[in-house]
Amino acid sequence: MRRIVIALSTAALILTACTTTTGGSASPSNPTSGPSSIPPSAAGLPGPGVPKVENPIDIGRFAQAPCDALTADQVTELLGPGVTPKTDLKAPAGPSCSANPPRVTQASVIVIFPHVSDRGLTGVYEAQYRFFLPLASVDGYPVAAYGLADDRASRGRCQIAIGTSDTQTVDIGIGQSEENIGKKDPCEAARGVASYVLGNIRGAK
Repeated sequence: MRRIVIALSTAALILTACTTTTGGSASPSNPTSGPSSIPPSAAGLPGPGVPKVENPIDIGRFAQAPCDALTADQVTELLGPGVTPKTDLKAPAGPSCSANPPRVTQASVIVIFPHVSDRGLTGVYEAQYRFFLPLASVDGYPVAAYGLADDRASRGRCQIAIGTSDTQTVDIGIGQSEENIGKKDPCEAARGVASYVLGNIRGAK
């Protein structure tokens, strides 16, 4: 994979600014059919038009150690040598890991394990972001780009949410360094990072 130089996004701020919540409690569609293995928060999900996550994966361990989402070699490939990722377990949107090379002004990547909603990708669809774009799935997991504005061409930035279950997502924000803006779609670059993250989560013992 060709090295991708990327820049810090505002994904955490966007998540906390535009997340919607749904009041009340959900009920199974057929309450007389006996006990259900579906968690109450998952009832009614995904919402209309939202892709279903066919093979949910547990992201709990990585929410406790978000920088485990990318290996050291992957960080070096994406951002170059000398990058030390930083964990923030108390970030407003949820536990996160951010990294940026010391000699590039804007280049960085952030991986977030959101806890602002239990509606997964449905919450992203419902939030009515000014910029919203469903993307091709990554390794079978649905993906959508979102943001307060479409910063792809002007700033080389993109935020994406990957549905890891119908109630959870992993969010990735990237932005390209000034010299790389316009050379590659940053949302496609984010999908490449997502493939690494999903591979590491699914491969965890």
